[in-house]
Amino acid sequence: MKLYYAPGACSLASHIALREAGLDFEAVKVEGRAQKTAGGEDYLKVTPKGYVPALRLDDGSVLTEGTAILPFIADQNPAARLAPAAGTLERYRLHEWLGYINSEMHKNFGAFFAPGSTDEQKSAARTTLGKRFDFVQESMEGRSFLLGEDFSVADAYLFTVLGWCAYVGIDLGQWPGLKAYHSRIAGRPCVVAALKAEGLLK
Repeated sequence: MKLYYAPGACSLASHIALREAGLDFEAVKVEGRAQKTAGGEDYLKVTPKGYVPALRLDDGSVLTEGTAILPFIADQNPAARLAPAAGTLERYRLHEWLGYINSEMHKNFGAFFAPGSTDEQKSAARTTLGKRFDFVQESMEGRSFLLGEDFSVADAYLFTVLGWCAYVGIDLGQWPGLKAYHSRIAGRPCVVAALKAEGLLK
């Protein structure tokens, strides 16, 4: 498999998940807005969507969208316990969290990264994100991870999104539970390896 990624982007979640699952893969860096890979490949020929992540499977087909890629990765090695079994309520809880992180958290960071965003838009996004962080922190009270005591692909996604706070001037310390959670996940060996591979840690 090949994972197409941009350092620190949402594709980091898939990168972490692949390592946590113990799967063989090649990480291919997509160079900024030039839409070329580090090897010179036209990324728009990999996916016309033009954004990461994309996962090229062994049969040559390409899967896109992190919320699809993450459960797929988990299902390649059920023994890694990165997702509850299909058909269980807990599995739907996983998708519930993936959807929430994607639409209510990830999306609201867009104002900080999109060219031309106004100060008013950024302020509104900051307020909305604060409410979302409140909800997640309260929901996780008494639990080590989003789904309980097992690290899941949803945690890889939440870790990635929370990591953006440092780049946009949001003090995660306002949410002590989330800050402790983020720090704990940052110490996982597979997370450290993914961060180093993307040049985010020395």
